[in-house]
Amino acid sequence: MTSERSGGAAFFDLDRTLLLGASGPILGEQLRRVGLIRGDASPVEGAAFRFFDLVGETLPSMFLARQGARAASGWPVDLVREAAEHAAVPLAERVLPYAEQMIAEHRAAGRRVVLATTTPRDLLEPFAELVGFDDMVATVYGRRGDRYDGTIEGEFVWGKGKSRSVAAWAGRNGVDLDVSYAYSDSYYDVPLLSIVGHPRAVNPDPRMLVIATLRRWPVVHFDLPAGVPKFAGVEPQQILQFLARPQAFPGVRFRLDGVEQIPRHGPGVLVANHRSYFDVLAVGFLLARRGRPVRFLGKKEVFDAPLIGDLATALGGIRVDRGTGSEEPLRLAREALAAGELVALMPQGTIPRGPAFFDPVLRGRWGAAKLAAATGAPIVPVGLWGTEAVWPRSAKVPNLANVWDPPHVQIRAGAPFHVDGVDLDADTERIMRSITELLPAEAHLPRIPTREELASTYPDGRVPDDVGEAGQHEARRRPGTD
Repeated sequence: MTSERSGGAAFFDLDRTLLLGASGPILGEQLRRVGLIRGDASPVEGAAFRFFDLVGETLPSMFLARQGARAASGWPVDLVREAAEHAAVPLAERVLPYAEQMIAEHRAAGRRVVLATTTPRDLLEPFAELVGFDDMVATVYGRRGDRYDGTIEGEFVWGKGKSRSVAAWAGRNGVDLDVSYAYSDSYYDVPLLSIVGHPRAVNPDPRMLVIATLRRWPVVHFDLPAGVPKFAGVEPQQILQFLARPQAFPGVRFRLDGVEQIPRHGPGVLVANHRSYFDVLAVGFLLARRGRPVRFLGKKEVFDAPLIGDLATALGGIRVDRGTGSEEPLRLAREALAAGELVALMPQGTIPRGPAFFDPVLRGRWGAAKLAAATGAPIVPVGLWGTEAVWPRSAKVPNLANVWDPPHVQIRAGAPFHVDGVDLDADTERIMRSITELLPAEAHLPRIPTREELASTYPDGRVPDDVGEAGQHEARRRPGTD
């Protein structure tokens, strides 16, 4: 697992960093499988691992880890390696999605990627090779012949011992720690993070969070996109979804259909028509019933607004600046889909204005088709109707006070499908048709809107003088634009 590259490296802790919890249950299961541990896991053992998952390393837990070498005295090395081979795949499957992407980014940048862990090297070497680490800094159990002798060879790779081991590894391999990165959740890895130029606190335990805040170390979560925080292990969007109940919106009557069409797991490109500023909340209400967060692509104006922009980022939104033609939003969306997340966007791009708002033919841009074709993620169509009665474009804020005769909002999800990407225009037309089919019958009928209805589709509530019947016919031949 060595590499000839020079310069910086990236050091990754394992438990509660690369993995959401502890590796112990998987390793213990495989040690039982090869007969090195007798009996089933006890309730006390399970409770201990659950406690570790919640709070991280403690002095008692690491005291027990240090005694692991003594407990392994007499174990055949070959049987431990056999258990390690069995554990490699289930451990690799539990590596968090954004950790995989971060490892790939460091490798692409020419940095060595090193697993730095207290767990014995022999138990994790197959896993490290499978994931693609260049090397390991790990505790090494002493041997006598082909069996462990109950000692530790060199450092116990924990706390200051881990930082010394990493520093020694860097010296042997010509790695400059000042340009290197280190990732860990544990307060006891503060010495490690302190010796690199780019420390990162990952899913930090309470004391690590305090240190990271005081030292201004970036805090990241490998199960969430960059910029999305966690509070007590929960991201803000999940908190809002918990609160997204009909009782919270007495001024709206929701009708949900097709919730079961939202994939329970895995990636998906959720597409919806755009009628109102309330649309994002309506889609969120639908997804709350499924219990899945979503990464919404939104206009830069939302993300640039004070406070609201910070909230949109914290909720996992992806900023889109159409004026630049940047590929960055699609890159971030692809990363989210690769991590198994849902990404939502509105192919129309903006709420149509004037007569175009009432056009029964929906027209969209091909970003959703391009994204789905590039990633293989299914398209999940959603039809929205009635959201404009809650928050028309002409209003600065939504009208949620009409509890006696509240407007009805229909949110309907359709069956997922895949596009092939051969013809993005044809794929986009198919996407827009799939949305249209989810709308009520009245949405399919052409009609001439009243002056008041037209006014509600403009930001200032005023209909331009040049909008007339001729303008209406023209609008039916092109999508609405800002």
